[in-house]
Amino acid sequence: MSFTLSATDVKNLREATGAGMMDCKAALTEAEGDFEKAIEILRKKGQKLSVKRADRDAKEGVVIAMVNPEKTRGIIVKLSSETDFVSKNEDFINTTKKMAEIALKNFPADLESLKALPYEGSVSIENKTTDLVAAIGEKIELTNYERLEAPQVEYYIHMGNKAGVLIGLSKAGDQYSDAGRDAAMQVAAMKPVALDKGDVDATIIAKEIEIGKEQARAEGKPEAMLEKIAMGKLEKFYKENTLLNQQFVKDGGHTISSYLKSIDKDLTIIGFKHVMLG
Repeated sequence: MSFTLSATDVKNLREATGAGMMDCKAALTEAEGDFEKAIEILRKKGQKLSVKRADRDAKEGVVIAMVNPEKTRGIIVKLSSETDFVSKNEDFINTTKKMAEIALKNFPADLESLKALPYEGSVSIENKTTDLVAAIGEKIELTNYERLEAPQVEYYIHMGNKAGVLIGLSKAGDQYSDAGRDAAMQVAAMKPVALDKGDVDATIIAKEIEIGKEQARAEGKPEAMLEKIAMGKLEKFYKENTLLNQQFVKDGGHTISSYLKSIDKDLTIIGFKHVMLG
């Protein structure tokens, strides 16, 4: 060995990467004391571990939603893990928050663009995620990134960072903040599939019509009536599954749309984003 491996070197590498003490020692030995090369060795180990665990489920994790000070932009990120033991770790939560802050500051167009952004120094967000795999020893993935722009964006994080919601309002003003948050909580609770009737995917509509026909057929309804009955069931589907038409959880006398109009006749939601664990 042409170099002297000190405890300080191992400690510094561990602090820089979060990897285990023995892993850091082995990496420094293999790298013959080259700190940057040792980091790369650990990263490669993490990449191999990611591949090895590719078939594992990462259904736990942390979801963070946040908006900029002007409330004109919002983002959601989800960093997934295999166990809730990891997702409840303060360092893991703080890492996810930092990734969210980077996302909000740079507002990249998509997930791959977010992964390419620098996390710290020359380490990208994607490399940081790989470092976590090496350090923690389970499947860690940055699986979701959503963004939203609107005159006013409100957000909600469901208990324990298990879900995040963004709501884009059509008008801006402090007087609309509570309504926006109410709508965001509605999304977390009722999980709408779309904003309004016209936003529902055509394949979902076709499936619901077919289900409606089959149900009516099973009830012995005449074939000539099946289409009409199915369309009636589709209207019920819209009321239950599109945000603006859902019954407001906090006041059953209102839909979300009528609740917003009771605050301001021109107030509505122009978009929403919802990310959950699982």
